[in-house]
Amino acid sequence: MLRLPTLLAACLVLLPAAARADECDDLTRQIAAAIGGKVGRRAGPSIDIRVPGPNKFDVTCRAEPIVQATSAEPTPSAAFFQELSAASEILVGESASTVEPIIANAYRTALSERRKSFIQQNGWSASCYADPASSVMRTLCSVGRIPPG
Repeated sequence: MLRLPTLLAACLVLLPAAARADECDDLTRQIAAAIGGKVGRRAGPSIDIRVPGPNKFDVTCRAEPIVQATSAEPTPSAAFFQELSAASEILVGESASTVEPIIANAYRTALSERRKSFIQQNGWSASCYADPASSVMRTLCSVGRIPPG
């Protein structure tokens, strides 16, 4: 049988993780609503968002949350960038109209330079990876807050 001090210590260790999970669930619900999606299943720190069409989204909550979008289309649609920008507005607090051209620029750079493109901006970052030859995932872009320190 667990002693009361041991039980209390165990609860105190688990509370921060539970609070982060609740915050991540709330954030994911807000993002899903903003992009016309539904919250899917959780796998560890990541939660899928189901949206109609060829784009896939998820939110990963670790030290700082990240929203990630993938597209299997040869060229991502305008909706890909619009939805990721709307999600990013909730996540990092920058307007979608500010975020969208930055993500599009990261995508163009990744495509032209054939490497991951990473752009830092006002405490947040955007990154994109493009593989025009892949049949599964042709574009992967993410936006997240830069951890302090």
